[in-house]
Formats: sequence, C-alpha cells, structure tokens
Amino acid sequence: MANLLIIDTALEEAIVALSKDGKIVAELTNKETHSHASFIQVAIANVLAEQQMTISALDAIAITLGPGSYTGLRVGLATAKGIAYSIQKPLIGLSTLSALATRAIQLAPNAFEPPFQVFAMIDARRMEVFGAIYDPSCNPILQEQAIVLDQAKWNSLIHQPTLCIGNGLAKTKDFTAPHPVNYLEGHYTSQVLLDMAMTKLNAAQFEDLAYVGPNYLKEVYILPSK
Repeated sequence: MANLLIIDTALEEAIVALSKDGKIVAELTNKETHSHASFIQVAIANVLAEQQMTISALDAIAITLGPGSYTGLRVGLATAKGIAYSIQKPLIGLSTLSALATRAIQLAPNAFEPPFQVFAMIDARRMEVFGAIYDPSCNPILQEQAIVLDQAKWNSLIHQPTLCIGNGLAKTKDFTAPHPVNYLEGHYTSQVLLDMAMTKLNAAQFEDLAYVGPNYLKEVYILPSK
C-alpha cells in the first residue's frame, strides 16, 4: 500500500495528514483561516517526523483543488506541486464539493430512501455559493458551479429529497422547498480525502504538474494596490 501526503487548505480548516497502508497515521489541523500559509510547511515536516518518514518515501501527494478560498487554494497547490516535482511522484487532485457530498452520505446514510440527492455548497459571499449536486453514489447531477440563490433558483434545484452540507447552507434555510430537505452540520475528514485519493491512485488519475491550477469556479478580482 502507498504512503500518501494529504494537503487541504481550501476552506476555513486546513488539514495536513499522512497515510500508510490506507490508514491515516498522522494529522494536524489549523482553524485559523488566515494562517494556512504559515501552518502548512511546519505541519508537513511534523507529520513526517512523527512517523520517522522522509519526504522521498511518499508515493503520491493529494491536494484539494477547490472550490474554496482563493489564497488557501494557491498556498496548498503551490506546496503540493513543489513536493511532487521535487520527488518526482504523482499529484492527485480532489474536489472539496465531492468530499462534502461523500461526508454527507456518511453522516446520514438513512436520511432518505433513494432516489435522493446531495447538495454540497460552499459560501461564496452575498447570496452566492459554489455548489454541486450528486446522486447517492456521489456521481454529479449538477456540475460544480457558482450559484446565486433565491427562492426560484432553490425551487429549480430541489427536485427530489435533498441532503445539504457545507458552510453555504445557512443561506438556504429561509427558503421553502418543494421536497424534504435535511441540513447536515459537518465537514469532510482526512479519511474521506484519503479514500478519494486512493481511488484515483489505483486508477492512475493524476494531475499534470505543468497545467493543473486551482478550481476557482469564477473569475478572481484583485484590487490594484494604492
């Protein structure tokens, strides 16, 4: 089995984890969103040291590509690409929305009888979310996109019983729904990310280091410095 380094700096909580033989053996988290950049390098060094492992012993690096925080995604991907390039090991890209949907099904496996759907959503400010809808096997029904929510849009998306998860769901709780909706408080875990990464590793689904970039889902606007 492979040794994987898992890096996630896409959302409020950053995760750096190390796996051996399909199990998480070391993990550090950071809940201070604006300090992910200073956290990540130290955390990587610490989880490797805890397991007395050198970076060259890694078989692959898994990284969340988004959607999520613009700065967080850049920090995480730059680090992951640098490690993958330096040790010539594959880079595995993961979706935060897919990870949330996977976690939703774990948290509430019997919430609804099939057919039902899972709506994963990440706060994108104002009444906008980064969202995607999945079936009970986590196959996409609605592809990842930026969604501006109002009652009419909500009605058009909730066309069967729905599990909602992610930090964007608070924006939807005042809407009425044409089908039952179950709101789940929770976040994906390092084990969820590992399971997704192992599936891609076994299928040899790797990112091209020269071309892979963060999945922002919409244009990033940067104000010029004064």
